[in-house]
Amino acid sequence: MPDADRGIADADTDADLALLAGAAREAGEIALGFFRRDPTVWTKSGGSPVSEADLAVDRHLVEVLRTARPDYGWLSEETADGPERLDRRRVFVVDPIDGTRAFLRGSDIWAVSIAVVEDGRPIVAMLHAPALGTTWAARIGRGAWCDGRRLAVIDRSELAGARVAGPRRYLDAPALIAAGFAAHDVVPSLAVRIARVADGALDVAYATRNAHDWDLAAADLLVQEAGGRFTVPSGEPLRYNRAVPHHPPLVAAVPGLHDAARILLARLEGMAA
Repeated sequence: MPDADRGIADADTDADLALLAGAAREAGEIALGFFRRDPTVWTKSGGSPVSEADLAVDRHLVEVLRTARPDYGWLSEETADGPERLDRRRVFVVDPIDGTRAFLRGSDIWAVSIAVVEDGRPIVAMLHAPALGTTWAARIGRGAWCDGRRLAVIDRSELAGARVAGPRRYLDAPALIAAGFAAHDVVPSLAVRIARVADGALDVAYATRNAHDWDLAAADLLVQEAGGRFTVPSGEPLRYNRAVPHHPPLVAAVPGLHDAARILLARLEGMAA
């Protein structure tokens, strides 16, 4: 890329990061206004809950982000999807409250997740967990941060002794137990679970099949920019803003564990790695 073009691209992502930071902070304040206050809850067609907090945050993000960037597409868990986004080079990918069930239980582990996806990959990410007082951010080629601290994964070479999080059915599986992980955790917000590989709290994080773009895009860039890997069991990276925005089983890991962790994931799912 010529220097002039690179400078324009950096300015664009700088501006987008600032936009996402402000929007996420405001969204977090809106969500906290409902937190532990018994918000109204409905059940979506797939059986997952949605609350008035999710919808209020989504409305705010639609207004702020789409007003600022009317040429970007839009994909959100709480907004009806349509084909228009498929024609846009850049798309906002949003989960107003990632971890709604945890939010409704009064757990602190939920987050506002926002990414800008360009040509199928995230280029700007903001993950804000207001009840934890924690914010993660990343920009393509410029690194990832958590509360101002530059992130870099600490590598290791063996699953034995590593720290892992994932769904309960993985954590209780004999194959995972036999691997000798030192610590196991569920982490109810999938975005936070993956981000904790980026910030060094975990070495491996798993997700079952059918996670959606909005659960993953921001956390994906965090892991990438911190030096980790986030892939499907075959080792391929994720592609976003496709017509069907959900994914197969996934693994995030520090580089030295990625191959072993993805092979283990394939065993857990009965797949070929």
